[in-house]
Amino acid sequence: MAELADLDDPKARAVNERHGDDHGVNLGSLRALAKRLKTQQELARQLWETGETAARLLAILICRPKAFERDELDAMLREARAPKVHDWLVNYVVKKNPHAEELRLAWSADPDPVVASAGWALTTERVAKKPAGLDLAGLLDVIDAEMKDAPDRLQWAMNHCLAQIGITHAEHRARAIDIGERLEVLKDYPTSPGCTSPFAPIWINEIVRRQQETPARQV
Repeated sequence: MAELADLDDPKARAVNERHGDDHGVNLGSLRALAKRLKTQQELARQLWETGETAARLLAILICRPKAFERDELDAMLREARAPKVHDWLVNYVVKKNPHAEELRLAWSADPDPVVASAGWALTTERVAKKPAGLDLAGLLDVIDAEMKDAPDRLQWAMNHCLAQIGITHAEHRARAIDIGERLEVLKDYPTSPGCTSPFAPIWINEIVRRQQETPARQV
């Protein structure tokens, strides 16, 4: 904790706080510290229990993802209100845990929109990598009905799922683009030069275009 405190930079903290993350540790420095510590599950649990955002990010980097029980991960997610902690916990830990599918189903139906956003993030992972058994048309129905008025973080997660369906499943692409065009979610989101807009129709068309160009270049 003393080392994390030494790494805290007021300028980095000011930038992070604009995104809702209350810490000032450079993520590169955090990853370097994690690389030195290597995997330490008990230390990870102790760091998590401090409640400090930087300590929890470090905990995620040095933990053993498959070692957590279902209820433990559920409690951790509900405590993880800082966006970066929430995002890393889902992507670096929950996705690699054997309880991921059970948690996906439970979280997707949760009344807390931040918890529900984690369920949608796990659904997006399945859409891309393990779509068998998913009702993609049903997911599009829900997105069509609920995404427009969803709270920010839930809306962002649903929009990612919409784009992923359109990108990876050609049979649903036209409908996914149509939903995006009608709802106009994130249509005016500021996008840096060289980055792809999160507006689903642009996102879908751009990634599909790149995928179609890559085989041509290889030939």
